Amino acid sequence: MLDRKLIRKDPDRVREGLKRKGAQFDIESFLAEDERQRALIQECERLKHERNEASNEISRLKKEGKDAGSILARMKETADRIKQIDRELKETCERLDDLALCIPNIPHESVPLGTCPEHNVVRRSWGGTPELPFEPVPHWEIGERLGVLDLAAGSALGGRGFVVLRGDGALLSRALINFMLDLHRRQGYEEVSVPFLALRECMVGTGQLPKLAEDMYLCERDDLFLIPTAEVPLTNLYRETIIDGARLPAKLTAWSACFRREAGSYGQETRGLVRVHQFDKVEMVKFVAPETSYDELESLTSDATAVLEALELPHRVIELCTMDLSFGAAKCYDIETWAPGMQRWLEVSSCSNFEDFQARRANIRFRRAKQERPEFVHTLNGSGLALPRVIATILELNQTPTGKVRVPKALVPYAGGREYLEA
Repeated sequence: MLDRKLIRKDPDRVREGLKRKGAQFDIESFLAEDERQRALIQECERLKHERNEASNEISRLKKEGKDAGSILARMKETADRIKQIDRELKETCERLDDLALCIPNIPHESVPLGTCPEHNVVRRSWGGTPELPFEPVPHWEIGERLGVLDLAAGSALGGRGFVVLRGDGALLSRALINFMLDLHRRQGYEEVSVPFLALRECMVGTGQLPKLAEDMYLCERDDLFLIPTAEVPLTNLYRETIIDGARLPAKLTAWSACFRREAGSYGQETRGLVRVHQFDKVEMVKFVAPETSYDELESLTSDATAVLEALELPHRVIELCTMDLSFGAAKCYDIETWAPGMQRWLEVSSCSNFEDFQARRANIRFRRAKQERPEFVHTLNGSGLALPRVIATILELNQTPTGKVRVPKALVPYAGGREYLEA
């Protein structure tokens, strides 16, 4: 969430940031509630001070044998008012908390201004858009022909938006996960194995709730959410924690299954592996000092693109414009690979800097030195990478005229020595 002091002291900056992001939020209502909260606190403190003074006066009068009845009657009214203020203050604080959770993060000043994806900016590319010496076919045709992708079985088991990888398809998926985790460990990330279910407060901490509730799968009986990304458990590992500043940057990576209802996505491209409700992903999360977070965003993005370079997959890095940013991101790079069978770019990673937005929600702080006051960390995360579209790209880019699919050299040791996928 945003710093309430920032909203209070510089509301124009917040209004402008929300406008640039295309976000609708009534800042005036928030400021009015904030002002009411502070007024109630001040009144309560004043009345408690008066009560203490009156208590001393009552003690003095009783010692002198004088009547303190009028003061006692007044103090009863004061006590009743303090109880009323406490109730009003509790309600006001709850309303403020609810409002604060609905305010999006504001864009960093370096983010390009724009209103739609067409205003995103290509920052760099690698490998171009290679043309195959024959007419390429899309990955779902390749996968079903080779028997590595079973779309019908996925629908029969889970319904629309679920897929089954079989044989060498499942092996390819496992090879990618192991390869990515090994690479990120070499890049300095600590590997973590995480639960695939998360508490409501964890989802609030990373910003999925309340904004994206309709996209989440909820186990109502236990009030647990299937995680949409390993970002949720990884970030919340440090929820309500003060990190030793000497440990920063703290870098974590994890593989997980990811679950997304994709509410409102119907009508978009749903064939094959482009948009599914359950998929595997390797995630990277960083906890960093505020002054380093934008340098860390660049290195995080490089860590993700290193996977694609090792797999020999052409890709490009896109800086998202203001209105294409997610709810919590202050700045974001999307990484896309080229799928020649579909003749389109596929997003396989988003690398975002949230600044202290998630840290305030989850109360994640660090201390630079023992005697110094704790500060909120900056959190970053990025996919390293999401598997379905990577697999789609591998199948389409490495298809051959004979129908076989070449396995990227970096994956061969992880795929049992297989150099080709074939029927």
